[in-house]
This record gives sequence, structure tokens and C-alpha cells, in this order.
Amino acid sequence: MERPRLQLFEFNDAPWAPVPLREAIVEALSRTLRWGRVLDRLADPFRAFLDERGADEVLDLCAGAGGPAAILARALARDGRRVPRFLLTDLQPHPEEWARLRDELPDAVDFIAEPVDATAIPAGLGEGRARVIINALHHFPPSLAGEILRGACVRSPGVFVSEAFERRLTGVAPIALAGIPALYATPLLSPRRRLEKALLTWAAPIALLASVWDGLVSTMRVYSEAELRAMVAPVEGYRWTYGRYRFPAGGVGYYFYGIRA
Repeated sequence: MERPRLQLFEFNDAPWAPVPLREAIVEALSRTLRWGRVLDRLADPFRAFLDERGADEVLDLCAGAGGPAAILARALARDGRRVPRFLLTDLQPHPEEWARLRDELPDAVDFIAEPVDATAIPAGLGEGRARVIINALHHFPPSLAGEILRGACVRSPGVFVSEAFERRLTGVAPIALAGIPALYATPLLSPRRRLEKALLTWAAPIALLASVWDGLVSTMRVYSEAELRAMVAPVEGYRWTYGRYRFPAGGVGYYFYGIRA
């Protein structure tokens, strides 16, 4: 029996949470995805999605610190496959981290430094670009998530959504193996507010407790295949595919993508 979805709060997207705490969680998550090789095998279905429509430009919505785009770009390059150009956007931009990624991957990453609302994508920004939403859709309540998904279909050849787990409490455990070291390394590797992050991470367990809470809540916020399909049911002219991918330590994530027919 499927667990009911719960729209609980997460520290990393709570406006009342201290900025250094929110930044530490987001930065640690990007590092976790890389250190834990969480997205490496997502590259296969993602490349299949792009190849079906011949897309070379990707608008990354809710990009966070940019970790997923960088990981997918590097994974595709390692396999000798064509790498798309990711344009990173977020309602709360991370221009410093994005600029570093652009320096490291100049042919694969660019960004918009101003806030971009995923529910109101400017026509010129979205025209002709495939859309990707990775590890972010669960943050939004059903009505808003549906609005984002349907809006992403406008003037786009396709939409690709993925989460690193399905709706089960044990889903976060494989991510925690890399997540805890990634969090405790944050004060050393962060581009700013290192002292505040050291106090939150090393001097007190605040960042750890907040991260554990966010991880557990995320598993209860993730949308099921049936819920995703219901959100896009009003969209005409798209063919939708749902699948699962695996990563180390027994992790299982999902992908859900739509191709304009």
C-alpha cells in the first residue's frame, strides 16, 4: 500500500531558516550527489530523452547549486556521448557556485544570475529548450508542482523530471552514506560564510539534524508515478515515460519524462 504524501517543511527551502544553514544543506546535497555517484546511471535515460528530440539546449529549473547538471554533463562526456548545454536557473540563484561550474565546464554550463520563477518562464528563455527538474519537484505542493510541470511543456520539445528516491522512508539511507561526510566538509569547501557554517556543522549538530530531517521529509514529499501522470493529464501532444535507475548502496531513483509528439 502506498504511503500518503505529506507536505511537511524542509529547512533548505524555509524562508525563516538562517541563510548559512540553507546554503550548507544545498551545497552538501550537490556534493553528496557527486561523491555518492547518485546520478551517474541517470545519464542513460537522460541521454535517451535528449536523443529522441535531438535537443542540445536544456533549461535547468530549480537548479539549486548546480550539482545535477555538472554530474550529468561529466557522465555523458566520460561515455563519449554528446553533452547538451545546461542553462541553470532558480528562484534563489547561486551565481557564485554556477560561475565556478561554468569555468570548469564552459561548453556545458551557463546560467541566469537573476531569479527565474519556474511557474512563469519568460518566453525568450524557454523557447526551444528542453526542461529538466532534478531532485526539486517534491519541494512544491501538488497544485504548484502540477503548474510547474504543465508550464514546462510550453514551447519546449520535452520535459525531464527525476528524484533520487521514491516515496519510502528507507529511500534516503543510501544517500546518507555520502551525505554525512559531504555535510561535514562544507565549511572547508564552501565559497562563502565558512565561519557560520563551521559553527552550525562542527560546533553544534544543527546542520546535521536539519539535514536528517530534510532527507526524511523529502521521501514523504516525493510524487508517485500515478500522481505525476495525473498532473500532466491535461497536456496534449506529449508521450510520457516513467522508469527507475539504481545507484550505489542499494539506492533507487526515478525518472519521468515527456516528449512532444
